[in-house]
Amino acid sequence: MVDIGEIERTIGYRFSKPEYLKEAITHRSYLNENPRWPFPHNERLEFLGDAVLELIVTEELYHRFPEKSEGALTPLRASLVNYLMMAEVAKESGLEKKMLVSRGEARDTKRAMEVILANAAEALIGAIYLDGGYGAVKGYLDRFLMKYLHEVLKSGNYRDPKSLLQEEIQKEKKITPEYRVTHEEGPEHEKTFEVGVYVDGVLLAKGKGFSKQEAEAEAAKKALEK
Repeated sequence: MVDIGEIERTIGYRFSKPEYLKEAITHRSYLNENPRWPFPHNERLEFLGDAVLELIVTEELYHRFPEKSEGALTPLRASLVNYLMMAEVAKESGLEKKMLVSRGEARDTKRAMEVILANAAEALIGAIYLDGGYGAVKGYLDRFLMKYLHEVLKSGNYRDPKSLLQEEIQKEKKITPEYRVTHEEGPEHEKTFEVGVYVDGVLLAKGKGFSKQEAEAEAAKKALEK
C-alpha cells in the first residue's frame, strides 16, 4: 500500500476521501506495469486542477494589484502557473518521492520528470478541490505557490516570450496571437508537442516542447526573433 499520510502532513491537509490523493499521484505509465492498481491515472484530475489553479491565481492577482491592467496581470499569472514553477510546488508538497510511475519513467530525463511532477501538482489541486472545495485549494496555494510572487516580481522573470510577443502584436495590430497544436508524437504519457503561433491566420513560427505550454513559449520566442 502507498502511504499518503506523509503527503497530507506536508501539505497540511487531510483528505476525507484518500482515493482522490491516490489518483493524483498515479501516472498513466504506472498502470501499464500494475494493472491491478484500483485507481485511475491522474489526467482527469489534472484537467480539473489546471482550471481551478488558473481561476484562484487570477482572482488573487486581481485583488492584490487593482492598479494593473489585464495585459500586465497575464504574464504574472503565466509565471506562477508554468510547468517549472508547478514542478517545484510538487516537490515541496512531497509528491516527488510518492509519485507512482513506471520504472522507465523513473529513469527518464530531468525535464520529462518535471513535466510529470507539474501535472501531478495540478492533479493534486483537483483532488483537494473535489475533497475540500475552493477554500481548501486557496489555502494550499497561498502556502505553496503564492509565496513565490514577490520573487517573480523582483526578478522580472514574468516577462516571458508569450507576453512580450502579445505586447508587440497588440501594439501593431490590436489583436492577440493564437496558438494551435500542429503536431503531437509519442505515447500518451510522454508526448512531445509542436505548436504554431498565428496572427490573423498567418503562421509566424513553430515551437516544440514536452508540454503545450513549453511549445507555445518556444514558438513565441522564435516569432520574436523574426
